[in-house]
Amino acid sequence: MQAHVFIPCLVDQVRPQTGFATLRLLNYLGVRTLYTPSQVCCGQPFYKSGYLKEARRLARKTILNFRGGLPVIAPSGSCVRMIRDYYEGLFADDPVWRNRAADLAGRVYELSEFLVRVLKVEEIPSRFSGRVTFHDSCQVKRGLGIFEEPRLLLTHIPGVELEEMKRSDECCGFGGIFSAKYPHIAEAIARDKIGNAAATGAGVLSGCEISCLIHLEGCARATGTRIRTLHLAEILASGL
Repeated sequence: MQAHVFIPCLVDQVRPQTGFATLRLLNYLGVRTLYTPSQVCCGQPFYKSGYLKEARRLARKTILNFRGGLPVIAPSGSCVRMIRDYYEGLFADDPVWRNRAADLAGRVYELSEFLVRVLKVEEIPSRFSGRVTFHDSCQVKRGLGIFEEPRLLLTHIPGVELEEMKRSDECCGFGGIFSAKYPHIAEAIARDKIGNAAATGAGVLSGCEISCLIHLEGCARATGTRIRTLHLAEILASGL
């Protein structure tokens, strides 16, 4: 199988190891990955800030980058949801681009979703040990309906002890531009989330949304909480 890999801005600029882990994992599973160097932001920050003209420009660029009918896989639920749920609406008055947006929306996948639902993979011979707790991103769980898939993958890794935290599906406080507009509220929400994660005794807080993990890692450092964040892809690719 061939597939495009869409690397989100925050992965590219802040946590590139997540992108490399995604590529290593997919290649190990026999997926020939294609990376388009000209790929850009999906347009979500502009869209949510009301800058629809700028969001359309980036959406057109993304649609053109991933034309050709192949699956598109991203280690980011929020980017996938932007393409899947909002691109068509950006081109409501343009039938040509609306159809192109619909085509892409039908073949874009969040990483764990692609592994479990498309490749039908549940067990990956990763080498990772320790107690892990999992944060359910708003975009991933409520937006895309993905909940069991990452847990299924984690529980099949020998040595991983998955310990559920309280209120795992509550917002981490990042919320895109929310954390920039209301930093004190965002910090308070993150402290609550980190407290729940630490209470499990886990050494690792994982998730499928890099923006949440970056936000929570910053909070952990600021509060002196001894827990690190790892994207699901980084755990699954360990030892491959």
